[in-house]
Amino acid sequence: MVTSWAYFDTSVLVKRYVREEGTSEARRLLKHYCILTSAIAPTEAISAFSRRRTLGELTAPHFAEILRKLKSDRAYWELVEVSPLVLQEADEVILKTDLRTLDALHLASILTFQAVSGIQLPIITGDIKQRQSAEQLGLNTIWVG
Repeated sequence: MVTSWAYFDTSVLVKRYVREEGTSEARRLLKHYCILTSAIAPTEAISAFSRRRTLGELTAPHFAEILRKLKSDRAYWELVEVSPLVLQEADEVILKTDLRTLDALHLASILTFQAVSGIQLPIITGDIKQRQSAEQLGLNTIWVG
């Protein structure tokens, strides 16, 4: 039963649709928590799936089915908008951690959400550098490897 919220990085959300290392754990966590993520996550996921289709890892019908499921699932996700406040926080994250833009936006999204709401929640990620940076910034991190 879903009783609490967690912030999901795109690296974990993708595992809901394609089999890769950590898929079982990701799917278990996706059932356990309500999903908070950045507004960039759906576009970032589509990019990952499109890249896999181009590489021949996904057939056209499988790609279409993934996009259909993703569109349906998005209705249940709470998205943190990429606001000026989030962008300002992302600048700070980059300066503190040397993360790339999209990973910094994810960490900035959860940090901004926590600062505005006063609610602390874990970030669930399958990205090693993002995990290390999240821990460096004092975030409660759940690793899906």
